[in-house]
Amino acid sequence: MIGILEKIYNKLPVFIQNLLVTIYGIHWFRRRYGGVFEKELNNCLKRNDYTEDQWKHYQNENLQKILLHAFNTVPYYKHIFNTSGITRNQLLHLTVDQIQILPILDKETFRKLGLTELVSNIREPKGLFYPSSGSTGTPTQNLYSLRMHQTYYAIFEARVLYWAGLNYKVPRAVIGGRRIVRDGDDKGPYYRYNLVEKQTYLSAYHISAKTVKNYVEGIVKHKAEYLTGYASANFFLARFIEEAGIKPPKIRAVLTSADKLTEEMRETFRRVYGCEAFDSYNGVEATCLISECEHHRLHIVPDVGIVEILNEKGEPCKPGETGEIVTTGLLNYDQPLIRYRMGDLIRLSEDQTCKCGRSMPVVDEIIGRVEDTVVGPDGREMVRFHSIFYNMPSIIEGQVIQHTYNDFELKVVTSKALTNSEYAILKKRMVSQLGDVNVTINVVESIPRSPNGKFKAVISKVPRKRPEA
Repeated sequence: MIGILEKIYNKLPVFIQNLLVTIYGIHWFRRRYGGVFEKELNNCLKRNDYTEDQWKHYQNENLQKILLHAFNTVPYYKHIFNTSGITRNQLLHLTVDQIQILPILDKETFRKLGLTELVSNIREPKGLFYPSSGSTGTPTQNLYSLRMHQTYYAIFEARVLYWAGLNYKVPRAVIGGRRIVRDGDDKGPYYRYNLVEKQTYLSAYHISAKTVKNYVEGIVKHKAEYLTGYASANFFLARFIEEAGIKPPKIRAVLTSADKLTEEMRETFRRVYGCEAFDSYNGVEATCLISECEHHRLHIVPDVGIVEILNEKGEPCKPGETGEIVTTGLLNYDQPLIRYRMGDLIRLSEDQTCKCGRSMPVVDEIIGRVEDTVVGPDGREMVRFHSIFYNMPSIIEGQVIQHTYNDFELKVVTSKALTNSEYAILKKRMVSQLGDVNVTINVVESIPRSPNGKFKAVISKVPRKRPEA
């Protein structure tokens, strides 16, 4: 069904596509900013000045509520708690400091049971499932109730946008994974406009020296005041603007996510746009949010969930040590994720004070989001290839490897043999993003892991190249 709709969309004129993007935006706007959003935003702002003890009390209280709910209504947790000898009475009095007695939930279990045994028998109305990016294979399915969706975005508003001096009403331009420009389109425009959200959506798949002028025209035309989305893609755009000598748009801030914001990127944004960048870390699971305050220090946001940073032995890391993120969400009662293993690494700061004065844990670095960039034969630069493996349930895991500027390899772990049609789809998707490249697909038993159990979704073995026109 999705494929049919995409084909129809791709054949429509740009102005009709803009209309459809706006209609789609109405759905998102109502879902995110209607209902309890304003109430929860006010509640969130009142918690800004919580002390460490107040935050501990807040998290303990909400932890006990969601644990009890999970025990009573979620089949998986009913079973796993009983099997582990954890009683209802223990859960009623469990504190954050005692959370390690609970079993860890890994991503593979979530993939298998996310639609069934991990879903509560008592749910709030208007819940919808949203897939993760699936950048490394089969996506997880994440259930958001309407209330939970609005509560999360209220926290995001207060802890991400407000800290950067922005709000959801400010016009923005975003570079994300949605395919808003038809495959292989090299004529432009490379943006579409969502009128209701004042959102200019920029294609992540066409950024190059040849197209950069059109990207700037879109940002200026729709008066976007800040840029957001993939850190790498925004960096590519800024770098092409600078190298082409184009007058940059007037931007108040760059808000990045998904991949690592480096110092080189920050300096480039300052140099090109004359503004600061603000990083954040989250996930579609909505169990964790780490956000950069106005003094450019990363804070773990306690409203969203409990964050543990564990070493290889599963023990809590000390300040200054690097460990894996394990999260317990406090918002989602329809699909609770308790001690969920994210697979990323972060380092807790030795200096837990910040000029902002907030008593929220400080993180020095988010380590686990570094992805290689690939460079197409025509000079376009891209990161994040989740759309390659989208809606292909037989692919458990996938990895993109660039060997030369024209030669790419897809390594895939599958649950069953790929059909000729699936092979063709994978190759078509790669070509649509990179142009006329050679694609080899290899089915493997496994993909090598790093010490934290995660593998790189994208590997490039070539240096950056800017072919002459």
